[in-house]
Amino acid sequence: MTLYAIGDIHGHLTKLRAAHARIDADRAAHGTGSAPLIHIGDLVDRGPDSAGVIAYLMRLRASDPRIVTLTGNHDAMLTRWLETGPGPDPRDPPHVRYLSDKAGGGATLASYDVDPTGPPDEVHEEAVARIPRAHREFLAGLPRWHRAGECLFVHAGIRPGIPFEDQDPEELIWIRDGFLDDPHDHGPLVVHGHTPVEDVTHAGNRLAIDTGAAYGGPLSAVAIEGRDVFLLTEDGRLPVPRPR
Repeated sequence: MTLYAIGDIHGHLTKLRAAHARIDADRAAHGTGSAPLIHIGDLVDRGPDSAGVIAYLMRLRASDPRIVTLTGNHDAMLTRWLETGPGPDPRDPPHVRYLSDKAGGGATLASYDVDPTGPPDEVHEEAVARIPRAHREFLAGLPRWHRAGECLFVHAGIRPGIPFEDQDPEELIWIRDGFLDDPHDHGPLVVHGHTPVEDVTHAGNRLAIDTGAAYGGPLSAVAIEGRDVFLLTEDGRLPVPRPR
């Protein structure tokens, strides 16, 4: 079974279109036209066109049953900020605020022609008015995980040793410590983003595919066959080294 996956997008519509083009070329070369394509989350923030990314993925999902889009921590933060107002949300880490430079939410608002530098209440009111309800409902309805073949797709990771049905939904979009350094088999291969890596990295029990598009890096697309992984390039498939 072939599966495709794309890492954290962060508002980079041009990079996303290019990643889809590489997948389309791979489908044609390998006869994998029916294979699912999973976007690992973090559609928004930091990059220049979060509004365009959401609109593009909404159109694709409406017409293409192969498309799966997960929620990331940034998508959840935007949804919460729109729902609850400019104050901090207790579900988000205390060191991250949506309109801080660290989160990059201002870039998302700018893509909807909202000036993020005004008084917080006014910024929030304008954002609620300008961001289409359909976009908000799309983000709010995104799932936090997807299981297919030998893989479990999730934005950030899982808490090792805990049955999946008992996992904390917040950890699925935020976890790093305790997951990234765990060498044990998780059952399925956990395919995740959230923590940027220089290159797509196969750790045996997990696959990291966020290669830092938010920070000037590439938006990586991969093909997965069982537990073998291939980076999709302009020249075709490039095997990702796997621990033996």
